[in-house]
Amino acid sequence: MRKILLTGKSGQVGWELQRTLAPLGELIALGRQEMDLTDPDSITRVIRQIRPGLIVNAAGYTSVDNAEHEPDLAMTINGIAPGIMAEEAKQMNAALIHYSTDYVFDGSKKSPYNEQDKPNPLNVYGRTKLAGEQAIQAVGAPHIILRTSWVYGARGKNFLLTILKLAREKNELKIVEDQIGAPTWSRMLAEVTSQMLARHYSLVSRSPASITDISGLYHAVSSDTTSWYGFARKILEAVSSHVPHALPKLIPIPAVDYPLPAERPRNSSMSCEKLKRTCGLVFPSWDESLMLCLDDLVKASAI
Repeated sequence: MRKILLTGKSGQVGWELQRTLAPLGELIALGRQEMDLTDPDSITRVIRQIRPGLIVNAAGYTSVDNAEHEPDLAMTINGIAPGIMAEEAKQMNAALIHYSTDYVFDGSKKSPYNEQDKPNPLNVYGRTKLAGEQAIQAVGAPHIILRTSWVYGARGKNFLLTILKLAREKNELKIVEDQIGAPTWSRMLAEVTSQMLARHYSLVSRSPASITDISGLYHAVSSDTTSWYGFARKILEAVSSHVPHALPKLIPIPAVDYPLPAERPRNSSMSCEKLKRTCGLVFPSWDESLMLCLDDLVKASAI
């Protein structure tokens, strides 16, 4: 079987991908120590040593607010490194899977964004992720770019774990209610990625022709949407019977009352119709996925 090279093995999505990709080929999962995305020579050297049939890039510069102060670093990791991976994939007749973000949009659209809508990022992070998309597309190697949003899981830094932590420390929480999006469980994103591969890409074959049939850009987020306030409320409602202490009062506020270095889009909702039509895959609703994730945390005594 051909090799699968996974980057970002310790990240929210990368951690889950280690499990879901394992049955599909010889998985080689790397972190920052093994392949430094700030060093082009490191990227090319490692890929040429491994010679994978598939590269899955789950690594990235993900600190949205810090990116405002480190634009060059964010661009190197999010914008330049994916293009180098695509070049290497093309040279060795391999394919590339890459993850992008809802932050490539400005949020001014009243309905869900589709893949044909013109990006217009509001912040540095969104601009660097868009640059990564464009770099991959310019190379022309077989690829899948998955735009996702509001990713959370049982590890790393994310909204879910932040709310659970603050619920133990605060009497009240002020949460933004006028930004809309689809909270997406990292495990579900990893499952969908692997399903796409299992249905359309044979790692036994010497040719990536099958992935060429579905090569392109896809939106990959939970079904249905909510606000950050709605997300936090559902979290606290779900864990209320599992915690011994009183939960904080939630106070909805407008984004203008919670200023951050990086501006966020008001509407981050994205249509996954192309994913359904092309690959026959549908994400569960965001609240169904949240219940499954929280169930895992309860079983692990992490709440």
